[in-house]
Amino acid sequence: MTTFRLITICLMLALGGTIAFSTTAQEPAPEAASSQEGARTFAVDTVHSMTLFRIQHMGAGMFYGRFNDVTGTIGFDPEKGTDLSLDISIDINSIDSGHPGLDGHLKSPDFFNAVEFPKMTFKSSGTRMLPDTKHPDGDVYEVEGDLTIHGVTKKIKVEVVHVGHRTTQRGERVGLECIFSIKRSDYGMPYGVEGDSIGDTTRIIVSLEAIAQ
Repeated sequence: MTTFRLITICLMLALGGTIAFSTTAQEPAPEAASSQEGARTFAVDTVHSMTLFRIQHMGAGMFYGRFNDVTGTIGFDPEKGTDLSLDISIDINSIDSGHPGLDGHLKSPDFFNAVEFPKMTFKSSGTRMLPDTKHPDGDVYEVEGDLTIHGVTKKIKVEVVHVGHRTTQRGERVGLECIFSIKRSDYGMPYGVEGDSIGDTTRIIVSLEAIAQ
């Protein structure tokens, strides 16, 4: 209580007045306090997210391609670096090898069979931070979940790097890079493995930027 207010109260009491105290204004704002607690939902920014894949061709060079259409949601508390969860979908028809003829082959039944299996998905089931793992871009997590490709679902572990978090005029944003390798033959796509014309092991990087909802 300020000195001025104390003097005013004393004068009013001396003149026979009464004082009514209200505590309403002193109560904390619970909504503001709770808004920063726990995981929040971030929607994938489809313009600034994509998926890269790398596979060996003819036992020689490493061939790179990408999927341009990535959607989904991220649960995360970026301030504490906790409560990370992923629910991601990739449109197979958005595959981009830089060559229309090759894109058509990759969408065919020899590979992804985009007509029958138009989506590749990953849904996390558990996450743990790897505090002893150093990465120049940020904290590293091991995320376990179900990866579905070509109609086949398998449980995998994904390395996820928290590469950024910032609030701008276009909203609060987080950035993650998800890195893992699979054998495509495990998902029913053995084309070219026999004879080693196309490698089996495929390295995948899912680069995500997402906006708080």
